[in-house]
Amino acid sequence: MGVIPARLQSTRLSRKVLREIAGRPMVEWVWRAAQQSGQMDAVVVATDAEEVAAVCRARGIPVEMTSEGCASGSDRVREVASRLEADVYVNIQGDEPTLTGEFFRPLLALMERPEVDVATLAVPCPAEEIGNPNAVKVVTALDGRALYFSRATIPFDRDGTGFAGYRKHLGIYAYRRAALERFAALTPSPLEKLEKLEQLRLLENGMTLYVAAAPADTIGVDTEEDLARAEKLLRERMGS
Repeated sequence: MGVIPARLQSTRLSRKVLREIAGRPMVEWVWRAAQQSGQMDAVVVATDAEEVAAVCRARGIPVEMTSEGCASGSDRVREVASRLEADVYVNIQGDEPTLTGEFFRPLLALMERPEVDVATLAVPCPAEEIGNPNAVKVVTALDGRALYFSRATIPFDRDGTGFAGYRKHLGIYAYRRAALERFAALTPSPLEKLEKLEQLRLLENGMTLYVAAAPADTIGVDTEEDLARAEKLLRERMGS
């Protein structure tokens, strides 16, 4: 099951999940990509805002109402999981309108491995984002298991070899049901609070998180400039 947490009140770009991009609200672009992937039996939007729910219903998008008290997208996914049964839940960011169906195949292929509790995605980090703390970097073991996520530039190229293998994390997650329940029940961890990265709670508590290669980078929308870039890309895809 795919779940798209869609909070109306966002801090950096107000009401962004309902902002129109190339003729559609942002959340619809995300839902269409997930739905068209063919990788999930159902894809729903999880929101506490009746305005978001009304927009989705008018477009035929399934909606689950969630509590206003949900502190994070993961908490919304967990609330949906308490009502709707699935083996694997995919937490899909509602501000990623440039996703396509191709992103979900490598993510869910990881879940065929029994040792994987949680899966996520990464891409080669663009050179201009290597030093950007808003572009989260990830390092993995040889088998793809995440070792650490950081806003810092990791790994550190001590000898200045010209290392170009930096990887940028994309915040899409697939959880086994038991892993989602365990994760949501854990309190925020020290490294999570330090770096403001929720996924570090998994690693600090010994949960296995594996990273697959995404087919492309995305444009996560946090600013008006991001919105304009996303609109340009989506119009190009539409041929207009």
